[in-house]
Amino acid sequence: MRLAGITVWMAATGEYGAAAGKNLPALLSSGTDVSEELAIGEQLLRAAPRSLLDLLTRVVLCIVTFLIGVKVISLVRKLIGKAMERTGAAGQAGQFVDSCVRVVLYAVLVLQIAMHLGINAATIATLLGSAAVTVGLAFQGSLKNCIGGIMIMILHPFRVGDYIIESTYDSEGTVTEITVFYTKLATLDNRTILLPNGPLADAGITNVTREENRRVELKVGISYEADIRKAKEILEGLILQESRIRRELGYNIFVDDLAASSVVLGLRFWTRTEDYWPVRWEMLEEIKYAFDENGIGIPYPQMDVHMSRPDC
Repeated sequence: MRLAGITVWMAATGEYGAAAGKNLPALLSSGTDVSEELAIGEQLLRAAPRSLLDLLTRVVLCIVTFLIGVKVISLVRKLIGKAMERTGAAGQAGQFVDSCVRVVLYAVLVLQIAMHLGINAATIATLLGSAAVTVGLAFQGSLKNCIGGIMIMILHPFRVGDYIIESTYDSEGTVTEITVFYTKLATLDNRTILLPNGPLADAGITNVTREENRRVELKVGISYEADIRKAKEILEGLILQESRIRRELGYNIFVDDLAASSVVLGLRFWTRTEDYWPVRWEMLEEIKYAFDENGIGIPYPQMDVHMSRPDC
């Protein structure tokens, strides 16, 4: 109908008819474009309610996911906090672990919400992985110390107040503080040693004071002319006189070695860990006094020098 009307109008206008006839293809083309645009617009109008409904559904789903996720994250953090308290690591290590768990869980929640919105999860995961690798390489040493500190606080190879000997830095002392990154030792000569937790967690550690009792082992040499039985009786008498020795745990007096210049007698007995060094030092001193009083010689290296005069 639209094209027929245009043709009649051109015929009625006389001289303008020929010119209008020449522009007919353009008018037809313009009419076709308008029809296509109207058709596309009609399709968009029909699809708009469905798109809007889908968008609202996604938004509602994201809100519900966020609310549920926050509740779940709170529950998981509480469970981990109680577990840390049971292991005795509810201090700085507990706070650090809680922060790490919170960051990781919220990152997972954001990723899930992004997936509900139609964002490509693989792209987000790739970006997060690249960022994690970059941060890990930048703070490699600090992260290693931090993880080592957490392992020390959870596994408790030593505690504050223990006397330890570690092999990595050949250091020893009493543990005064355990932080996330470093462990502080106080030496016997009142020095403070800071040890990074990363290497310390991988090192061989001797915990001297962890157990309640500690065995003392002494060795003393007597001359071959001395009476071994009498020497052993003297040693046993000293053990019976010392009240700090745990005799109920047993003790031994024995011949340990027949050395080049002496008979080596060995003593093994138990004492409380805090009494180890005082008892050891005093027993060595009492052994020397007792052997001297009973005429039992303790040999020591000697050198005989012979001088000869040449004949004149």
